[in-house]
Amino acid sequence: MQVRGRCHCGEITYEAEVDPADVSACHCADCQMLTGSAYRVSVRAAGESFRLLSGQPRSYIKTAESGAKRAHSFCANCGTPTYARAAENPTTYSLRIGCLEQRAVLPPRKQIWCQSALPWSENLGSVPKTARQ
Repeated sequence: MQVRGRCHCGEITYEAEVDPADVSACHCADCQMLTGSAYRVSVRAAGESFRLLSGQPRSYIKTAESGAKRAHSFCANCGTPTYARAAENPTTYSLRIGCLEQRAVLPPRKQIWCQSALPWSENLGSVPKTARQ
């Protein structure tokens, strides 16, 4: 599936090919901190399909618990986290679902690092809802 993504202000834009079956929600503490939320939802794209269309993202290198170094890219203007990749010789890009135009049709198919999941984050069904604020 072809996807198009962008940061909140539109300075960074990109496109890639993804497999909708490869969407995951990560509950690790790093993803909680890097997103400012309870978890991160992303989909992998093969490196050869990823194409940066505009802008030049900034990157932050994070060493994971496994020892792997990941470059987390974001817009220097608005701060939107857009994608992550291996710090050197990336073969895949981890695209942030919230940045993709097609996000409504890319639900998570698996959850990872569930040992770090915030207990309240797994069932919001009973929390009151408001259509707009």
